[in-house]
Amino acid sequence: MHCPFCQNDTSRVSDSRLVDSGAAIRRRRECTVCGGRFTTMEKAVLTVVKRNGVSEPFDRDKLIVGVRRACQGRDVSDDALKRLAQEVEEIVRSHGSSQIPSNEIGLAILEPLRALDEVAYLRFASVYKSFESADDFESEIRLMRRKDRGMEEL
Repeated sequence: MHCPFCQNDTSRVSDSRLVDSGAAIRRRRECTVCGGRFTTMEKAVLTVVKRNGVSEPFDRDKLIVGVRRACQGRDVSDDALKRLAQEVEEIVRSHGSSQIPSNEIGLAILEPLRALDEVAYLRFASVYKSFESADDFESEIRLMRRKDRGMEEL
């Protein structure tokens, strides 16, 4: 990182913080030559590690496309999908790691999607959890109802 005062290209980091809900990193630096202090901001890159081991950058639009498939034919707006994607990204970034397994993203999608549309949730869960029969759907619906009753008791 070049010093803005003397243009030296070596500096040391004296403080580092996550900002914007983990979407960026703020670093306080000190030039090793002139002693000048300055701040830098870097967008924190979130990398998704797929099941086959391949890594790729997190793509909010890709998440929206996947969830939109589950919402097909349902009354779910594009704005609602964008909010869901934002919420999922915040959940994933809150784990504090720059690399996140793809199954963690799937898990992070489930509850916000359930709150948005239960039918879309069941569709998404059926693919994500590899449902093989109607019994799997029944089990998931029973689990949803148990969770609903648990929330009512609070």
